[in-house]
Amino acid sequence: MNLSKYQEAISQADTFKRYGKVMRAVGLMVESLGPEVNIGEVCLIHNTANNTHVKAEVIGFYNERIMLMPFADIAAIGPGCLVESTGKALTVKIGRGLIGEVVDSLGECLDGSRLPKGLSSRLTEQMPPNPLSRPAISEPFQVGVKSIDSLLTVGKGQRVGIFAGSGVGKSTLLGMIARNSGADINVIALIGERGREVREFIDNDLGQEGLQKSIVVVATSDQPALMRIKGAYTATAISEYFRDQGFQVNLMMDSVTRVAMAQREVGLAAGEPPTTKGYTPSVFAALPKLLERTGTSMNGSITAFYTVLVDGDDMNEPIADTVRGILDGHFVLDRNLAEQGHFPAINVLKSISRVMNNIISDEHLNAAKQIRDLMARYEENSELIQIGAYKRGTNQEIDKAISFYPKIQTFLKQGITDRHTLEESITAMQNLLNGGV
Repeated sequence: MNLSKYQEAISQADTFKRYGKVMRAVGLMVESLGPEVNIGEVCLIHNTANNTHVKAEVIGFYNERIMLMPFADIAAIGPGCLVESTGKALTVKIGRGLIGEVVDSLGECLDGSRLPKGLSSRLTEQMPPNPLSRPAISEPFQVGVKSIDSLLTVGKGQRVGIFAGSGVGKSTLLGMIARNSGADINVIALIGERGREVREFIDNDLGQEGLQKSIVVVATSDQPALMRIKGAYTATAISEYFRDQGFQVNLMMDSVTRVAMAQREVGLAAGEPPTTKGYTPSVFAALPKLLERTGTSMNGSITAFYTVLVDGDDMNEPIADTVRGILDGHFVLDRNLAEQGHFPAINVLKSISRVMNNIISDEHLNAAKQIRDLMARYEENSELIQIGAYKRGTNQEIDKAISFYPKIQTFLKQGITDRHTLEESITAMQNLLNGGV
């Protein structure tokens, strides 16, 4: 038996453990003197008094001191605490046994139970796929929402932003998509949510039916900024694992804005200069790296829906503008429609799917164009129509738009529990133009 390679490995092994020690802790940041580490590595900060430790990540260096951002509360950390490097970046356990589970940003079960057996380790941070290895998006993806499937058709592997202010129905829409979509597996990331809303989303919006084919990753608003960031990376890593297995994955993240806000907290704590609206340069560097990881690959696809919380319904604020430029389409939820009881409150005229023209039939495309044209014509003249200044018979196109408007609004509305296949939505749209309801 040849033991030479084992002997060589033993001779080269470092048999010493090297520790650093905490020198300073300010706000979110812990500074330590040593050990030798690289950026992105996970360290353990030991409290020898009560024999506990806190995980932290190396985010930078300053004056030969290491800057650490803890994953948990730092109340137990004091001066002189030992800092040990694990020698690797954050990894999580992933596998089919996770389906139906609710986990935290570190991949541990949120209810405190043990993870199922048979899971494999995977780094949470991965590089986006090579652009030349991405197949073109060629097939439609069933969302199960009439207005999206018919007028804003999504493709398998497309990345879409859902832009809205607070309280306009983002979470409810995500729950409908999770239950009704044609995906094999849903991965749902709830980032920066209120603790109360997590249980409500799982029980009411997602439901038992949706949870049976979903993995939910939760990082609530009370958790440290790094946990909120890692929640997004963990959910993306889980999606990538199942895509590599050949599954059609549906990733939903609510919300990417809170990921950006958490990254801003980390950047400011690390000493980065604030730029637009206080966001640091690392925010605008991190967003493309995160969002580009989803999409198509040679094995499967990740169709992604990212909600973007816009301040004061300003669709041009920095994060909304940046995310809209990265993604393959955007759906705008309109507060006025929500206030009128119109659900889902998607403003079709302000929304777009950039791959729709390449994945649908000519008949479908013509029908969608006709409905959008009728809606735009009515919108242009809505003030005249509502105050009674327009007289029927003046313009044939406007007359047609007025007659179709109630039918179109009825078609675009959908109950929370209603389910429609892609084919049913397209047929209903064509029937509407042919005189049906």
